[in-house]
Amino acid sequence: MKIVILDGYTENPGDLSWDAMATLGELTVYDRTPHTDEVVAERIGGAELVITNKTPVSRAAMDACPNIRYIGVLATGYNIVDVAAAREKGIVVTNIPTYGTNAVGQFAIALLLELCHHVGHHSAAVREGRWEACPDWCFWDYPLIELAEKTMGIIGYGRIGQATGRIAQALGMKVLAYDTCQHPKLVSETCRYAELDELLRTSDVIALHCPLFKETEGLINRESIARMKDGVFIINNSRGPLIVEEDLAEALNSGKVAGAGLDVVSTEPIRGDNPLLKAKNCIITPHISWAPKESRQRLMDIAVENVKAFLSGSPVNVVNG
Repeated sequence: MKIVILDGYTENPGDLSWDAMATLGELTVYDRTPHTDEVVAERIGGAELVITNKTPVSRAAMDACPNIRYIGVLATGYNIVDVAAAREKGIVVTNIPTYGTNAVGQFAIALLLELCHHVGHHSAAVREGRWEACPDWCFWDYPLIELAEKTMGIIGYGRIGQATGRIAQALGMKVLAYDTCQHPKLVSETCRYAELDELLRTSDVIALHCPLFKETEGLINRESIARMKDGVFIINNSRGPLIVEEDLAEALNSGKVAGAGLDVVSTEPIRGDNPLLKAKNCIITPHISWAPKESRQRLMDIAVENVKAFLSGSPVNVVNG
């Protein structure tokens, strides 16, 4: 049984081990694979099992590699695989749905806390000698914000949204949750469901934790921003295209939106002409919410279990069943 990993580097840059996967077949690991059908097909070759993170596996690649029986995605999102083609060909496609819940929720709050305190900026200012030269015993040059009693609106209240909500409530915040699937047991004195319009109008912080569908693409745009409070914070470490970036940049520069913390953008890696790079008070990190070692180890463990389940004849986490 031949197994090919098309782009293993971001999952395992050297601090983890592929040994468990190697026990399941003849394993070949590529750090990166160019995103062309020809190269993808060449590297898959005669392999039966294909593992990918962000390298697309198209119908053309499947046509060129008739031995493929299984495609495992090293992520929750699986839009890089032509699942319809895979279904037609009887190829099982799996994903990894729950590996990074706590890591992503933690990172959303990290972005928010940085907006509130600008820790990195003030640490750099100290090293630049500004505190030493200060006539007072302390200084700050950004507004410092306390979160207790403020309201966080969370759009998408699944596992990750709930993880973010729990931390927000621990900080003394109230949570408004918007989701098409509601769980009454999550409602408390500090957390309740709300319609999207109320969430937009009344939240001090809006965090995006929803999937990218046609109906959510561009959810944050000029019109929805106009319905928000003046001085709102926006956090997005879900999917970049949830935001119309030109509209958010305009709102940041005008002060309508006081700050944004983003771990994702519409095109990744980010392009130099992205308007958010020059927007005021916009923190952008390079899609690393998912990347703590603990989270990546969990992802690898689940990927191995997915392959084992497939080989045993009882596949799990199937997305094209």
